[in-house]
Amino acid sequence: MNTERNDNDVADWWSTEIIDMEPGKIFFRGHAIQDLIGNVSFPQMIWLMTRGDLPSEGHAHLLEAALVAAVDHGPQAPSIAAARMAVTCGLPLNNAMASAVNFLGDVHGGAGEQAVELYLEIDAAGGPDHAGDVIARWKAERTNYMPGFGHRFHKPVDPRAPRLLALVDAAAAEGEIEGKFAAIARAVQDELSRGREVGVPMNIDGATAVIFAELGFSAPLARGIFCLSRSVGILAHAWEQTQQGGRNKGPTPPAYRWTYTGSARRDQDA
Repeated sequence: MNTERNDNDVADWWSTEIIDMEPGKIFFRGHAIQDLIGNVSFPQMIWLMTRGDLPSEGHAHLLEAALVAAVDHGPQAPSIAAARMAVTCGLPLNNAMASAVNFLGDVHGGAGEQAVELYLEIDAAGGPDHAGDVIARWKAERTNYMPGFGHRFHKPVDPRAPRLLALVDAAAAEGEIEGKFAAIARAVQDELSRGREVGVPMNIDGATAVIFAELGFSAPLARGIFCLSRSVGILAHAWEQTQQGGRNKGPTPPAYRWTYTGSARRDQDA
């Protein structure tokens, strides 16, 4: 066993292509921080950090639209509720945000990532004409739930989806993107709506997934970027709750009780 040590053992322990730094100098992906500050938007910075290069203005505009669209969905959303409850338990904003982001898993927060996976499978299968076959396989192998389509609250249409798709269509018309994933998503929508009196429209997750897929983001990054977006709403709600006050607020007002389904109460004196 080789026990020889050298400086590279330490330097290579956390090797990275993201940041280079020494006293008085900071470079992100080769760009000096002073050149980025004031010249690069936050969406562009997200792209640079995760992808390694700077996006075009058109690509950055689409990414920004996806970020703006998903910032919040009200205090009834589990992640937002968690942030508000956390601050009433005395946690500072950063802890409340961390608690909330940890709620963003496969069920609450993962649909965008899953929709990107679905679109990529359809693309690999040959495109929109194969949407039906891929959907059938998805339902057989994964779940009957189709991520990115339908909404339990917004009926008949999630107002965010048409606007995002309009921006995608405009970017495709300008040659910024191919538009193939928009076509795939619409094919999924048509397939899911076939034979139904009321269709199954695309929702926010399905529409942002179109943008992420068109821009070449991997499926896991789609969820990561969604977390960045939703963190804005989480912060806003946590801060608002801090201003409103309240202590140890649970998910329902104290006067409301849960439904007990256990054993009947026992008379200890019997």
